[in-house]
Amino acid sequence: MLYVALRFLAFSAGFALVAGTLISAVRTFVLPRSAPDQLTRIIFFIVRLFFNMLIKGRTSYAVRDRILALYAPFALLAMPPVWLAIILAGYMLMFWAVGVASWGVAFRTSGSSLLTLGFAPLERLPVVLLGYSEAVIGLMLVALLISYLPTIYSAFQKRETAVTLLEVRAGSPPSAIELFKRFQRLKRLDKLTELWLSWEVWFSEIEESHTSLPVLAFFRSPQPEHSWITAAGAVLDAAALSTSTLDIPRDVQADLCIRAGYLALHRIVDFFDLPHNPHPQPGDPISVTRAEFDAACNELAANHIPIKADRDQAWHDFVGWRVNYDSVLLALCALTTAPTAPWSGDRAPTLPVGSWRLHRNSHS
Repeated sequence: MLYVALRFLAFSAGFALVAGTLISAVRTFVLPRSAPDQLTRIIFFIVRLFFNMLIKGRTSYAVRDRILALYAPFALLAMPPVWLAIILAGYMLMFWAVGVASWGVAFRTSGSSLLTLGFAPLERLPVVLLGYSEAVIGLMLVALLISYLPTIYSAFQKRETAVTLLEVRAGSPPSAIELFKRFQRLKRLDKLTELWLSWEVWFSEIEESHTSLPVLAFFRSPQPEHSWITAAGAVLDAAALSTSTLDIPRDVQADLCIRAGYLALHRIVDFFDLPHNPHPQPGDPISVTRAEFDAACNELAANHIPIKADRDQAWHDFVGWRVNYDSVLLALCALTTAPTAPWSGDRAPTLPVGSWRLHRNSHS
């Protein structure tokens, strides 16, 4: 009786390992919505510990960026071997449970079936059925990663196209002040609506892609000084300054761009469960100081960009907009080790590895 109970427990444990791994794979690559997964988090965490050892003591950002550029691809490629190893262990337990002679034979049978090598003979119907199912699962997991790589890189390319184009308009690293200076030189301050429209769409796209495929948050831009999050910060600051500070006709599209931006950043931060202010209020402090704001206004005025006469009210209004995305912007800069950029990467807090996790929120 004890022997039968042990076999039953072994089969149940093996089945649970296989089922859990398949659910992890589906959540990570197939389910088209935010679905945090613990196994994926553990893989990314362990790989990040290794990369942290590689960048330890490196003072040059360019060197650290070159090393961290490999983090997301390595973490992504580490997932299939981990999945396959767990599947192998799970089927090993099930093979033993259905009567395979020894643990050694169970291991050989599981490995032969998983990798479709065929060197271990399958005898008796239960063993044959388990072997065939394991071979199908092994092929399916490898095909899953291969088939979804184009999806990941397509979303990455779309994101980076906008980031690269922003360099033409806002410099490198991107700056809201530089954006207005260039638009003023081109006599196109009245054409900012086009920018707000395109980036409203961009924010909605990254909200979906960076929560359903969270590895994208860690894919670094081709240019070291570029980053999707510092680009987002520059556009949000530009929209906030346009609404609060510039003496130009009010453009409601700038307001919509800000709202789309801070909703997207909040949902990405919630997905990773990063520390931030979840319910910012207009009177809450922000990371941009009044002195920095005044310096920005002076620079804008020096470049013949119209500024509202009431500087105090402009500051009050700017704070009211910036507070909505200030903490989440800096949290994502810290998460992604973003490059230095005005009012974003230059003031990101230190975020120890392990302080983020895939949050089990309402999307789970």
